[in-house]
Amino acid sequence: MRRLRPMAGSASSASRLTVRGRSLLAGGLATAVCALVLDERDLLSVGLFVCLLPLVSLLLAVRTRRSVRVARSLRPARVAAGTAAEVALDLSGGPVFGALRLADTVPDAAGPVPSTPPRFTVHRIGSRGARVTYPLAPTLRGAHRIGPLAGRAGGALGLAEFSREMIGPDRLLVVPRVVGLGGAPRALGSGEGIPGAAAQQGQGSPDVMVRTYRQGDELRRVHWRSTARHDELMVRLEERPWHAGVTVLLDRRDSAHRGHGPGASLEFAVTLAASIGAHLLRRGEPVQLTTEDGVPVTTEEGLDPMLDALAVLRPVARPDLAGPPTAPGRDVVAVLGTVSAEDAGRLAARHPGGGYAVLLDAPTWEGAPATGVPAAEVLRRAGWHVTVATAAHTPEQAWSALVAGAPVGAR
Repeated sequence: MRRLRPMAGSASSASRLTVRGRSLLAGGLATAVCALVLDERDLLSVGLFVCLLPLVSLLLAVRTRRSVRVARSLRPARVAAGTAAEVALDLSGGPVFGALRLADTVPDAAGPVPSTPPRFTVHRIGSRGARVTYPLAPTLRGAHRIGPLAGRAGGALGLAEFSREMIGPDRLLVVPRVVGLGGAPRALGSGEGIPGAAAQQGQGSPDVMVRTYRQGDELRRVHWRSTARHDELMVRLEERPWHAGVTVLLDRRDSAHRGHGPGASLEFAVTLAASIGAHLLRRGEPVQLTTEDGVPVTTEEGLDPMLDALAVLRPVARPDLAGPPTAPGRDVVAVLGTVSAEDAGRLAARHPGGGYAVLLDAPTWEGAPATGVPAAEVLRRAGWHVTVATAAHTPEQAWSALVAGAPVGAR
């Protein structure tokens, strides 16, 4: 919640007479002058009274401007795209002479509800203050500015008014939507560096690294002695590889994506990358999210820092997928837009051990028919597991196809 702030401000926001007030003041002055010329005391009293009315109204408007205080609160201030939020405006002070009209500034991406625009009229502020609220349904990730809040009020009889910025903007952070995923591609994340791996020793036998069974593991790798001991399926890690974690690579190049707004292919890629990162973190995997140039999206660990960084991620004008080699011992899951065969070769050279990739047939996000992605075959020949997704698919379908090692199914 923003701190309460009085409405006193710059000279540009000073109270002023309305057209009606200026006309009445001019008429009163003219009447007073005529009364002096004609030596009519009664007429002079009428003229002075008429002059006094707009001046009193102006003083009341000044008092309202200086006494009314306002605070804005966002509940919550951090939401996922497509999740409802609420803005509350708390007013205190007063009294209000006339009507106080409020208008908050909200970008379309933050989702103001058309049936409830953020415009209000307050006629009275009680001893406990007054509160007005309006809903938001943000559809697009990002850091949205809510505000500034403009206020306009008239004095008694509509003879004076003021109009000014009552409070500055607040920040509404809309993070990417995270969808639930299931399973993992075979061998992704396997290694002794993962949680759940344990060494089992038997008399006359070498150490055996085991971990709990995961969807996609081969049944021939089940270690029955450990299974009986733990009362759940345990699989054997025969090669005991050193595993440093998983790198989720997100292609944010502007030239690699199509579409606009929440339905753009870039937003699909961001949602899928965020969901993959969240899914692997829940499975206990160390996850690092990077962009196509190999730069980490965030230096902090955990899901929330990753989503906060993705919320403000913007496309770049890089022409290709050239970049440094991936860190040794890490698996790679790439979410890519339109990729040429040359770029696919560059990516394969950065991670020669093979990896996992979801390629987006980006032109389908503009209504074009699916024509195939030649880069997929280049990556497959380099030892990568690849699936291709179009605008007709969901992130869940794309991940399930990658897990199953099969072409992605239709929605």
